[in-house]
Amino acid sequence: MRDFYADDGGDREPQPQAEPGLHPRPEGAVDATSLTIEVDGELFALRPDSGGGTHYTWLSGPNPGYGFGLSPTGDLSLDEHRENIRAFLAMIDPSTGFIGDA
Repeated sequence: MRDFYADDGGDREPQPQAEPGLHPRPEGAVDATSLTIEVDGELFALRPDSGGGTHYTWLSGPNPGYGFGLSPTGDLSLDEHRENIRAFLAMIDPSTGFIGDA
C-alpha cells in the first residue's frame, strides 16, 4: 500500500490515513478560474459555473462565502458584471450584510 503525504505546512512526513483526491476549498475560496474585480470599494470573485452562468462571491463582505449567481452570463462585459454586483449590493441590509426583506 502506498503512503500519501498530507500538506502540513512544509513537513512532508508520510500520512497513512491520507487519501488521494481533491483538496477541499474553504468556503468563499478563490481558485485559478476566478476573476477578482472591485465595485464601489467592494471585492468580488467571479467564477463561471457549468451551466453558462457566473457565481459572484463577495470577498470583502462581512459573511464569508456570501454572494449570488446569475445565468446565463457568457456574453456579459465587465461593466455588465459590475452592474449585477451593484444591484446585489443595493439589496444588502447594512446591519446584517445579507439581503434584507423587501
